[in-house]
Amino acid sequence: MSTARTTDQPTAQVPTAPPTPRNPRGTSALGPGLALAAVATVALLGVSRLLTPLTNGALSPLVLALVAGAVLGSVLGRFVPRGARAARFAERVGPGTDWTARTVLRAGVVLLGLQLSIPDVLALGWRGIAVVVITVTVTFAAILGLGRLLRVPRATTLLVATGFSICGAAAVSAMTSVLERDPRTAPDGGAGAARLRDDVAAALALVTVYGTVAIFVLPPLAGALGLTDHQAGLWIGASVQEVAQVVAAAGTVSAAALATATVTKLARVVLLAPLVAGAGALLSRRATITAAPGDDVVPGAAEGRPAARGRRAPLVPGFVLGFLAAVLLRSTGLLPDVVTATAQQLTTILFVAAMFALGTGVDVPRLARTARRPLLLGALGTVVVTGTALTAVLLLAP
Repeated sequence: MSTARTTDQPTAQVPTAPPTPRNPRGTSALGPGLALAAVATVALLGVSRLLTPLTNGALSPLVLALVAGAVLGSVLGRFVPRGARAARFAERVGPGTDWTARTVLRAGVVLLGLQLSIPDVLALGWRGIAVVVITVTVTFAAILGLGRLLRVPRATTLLVATGFSICGAAAVSAMTSVLERDPRTAPDGGAGAARLRDDVAAALALVTVYGTVAIFVLPPLAGALGLTDHQAGLWIGASVQEVAQVVAAAGTVSAAALATATVTKLARVVLLAPLVAGAGALLSRRATITAAPGDDVVPGAAEGRPAARGRRAPLVPGFVLGFLAAVLLRSTGLLPDVVTATAQQLTTILFVAAMFALGTGVDVPRLARTARRPLLLGALGTVVVTGTALTAVLLLAP
């Protein structure tokens, strides 16, 4: 005869749900990636200093950092079997390197403004300023059009246009922050973010390749064309991508050409803020127009951050406003030289750290397969920027 089970009899234990994991983007999770970026930055700055005499300043430490990060990222992410210790290491450093590539990069753009002084730019006169504005405008528009004709990805085209028309790697970095906010460019933290990293790598590679070529080509051409030192400095400063490349190229002409080229280059950098702000406003407007009825534009979604419904991304990114504030502060003339010199060194350090962190997510094999059209775009862009600058110099600064 069976008896009913009483309530005091033992019952099977129901397994409880595991505790909620800690936020992978929490402060404690950032440590390994931040430490990796810091160690890599120190090492890369040392290597860059050793290579400077050999490369005549043509190799930017920012690009060197991106290459180093891309090599490490490709080894850890593609060539190491899943589950191996190295793969687990890649997962641990991911949150920290992502934060560095985003936040540290923007801090570097803000500090870049402390290197620019509006009175120095105005010293070029209206003719020199006109050369800069014409060159930047024509180059940016022409590369955008050429990118469409060559069917180069939209993000790659925009980054190349920005880097070639403004200031190389720093401009590419600033525009990258704008593209991260566009859900069409970086729709999620996976494939979309990986594609954007490849676009950035391609743009920076083109800045390095064609800027290095300009170092050896433009000075002899300036002499063959009979340009004065002032004209040569204007031409080089208005057409060469990186600041270091401008210094290397103009320095082989004369000290006067170097002085003019440096100020001309700074005038181009001043245009970074309105260009990035304009591109951000246009991308935000297009994203709103193309959204389905009833959909919310959620700022920060591409970066994995929650946002309130109905809020739109600001037309001018906060770091761009910070850049402008830094330019105005430097233009007052109140900052001691030691402050501006320290800010310049710190800017380089921040950009190197950000470029290394950005490189750790680059898919090098995929980049190699898709770089043919961007390479042609870079060649055509080089012809446009040098040809436009030379024509403007001959017409406006005889």
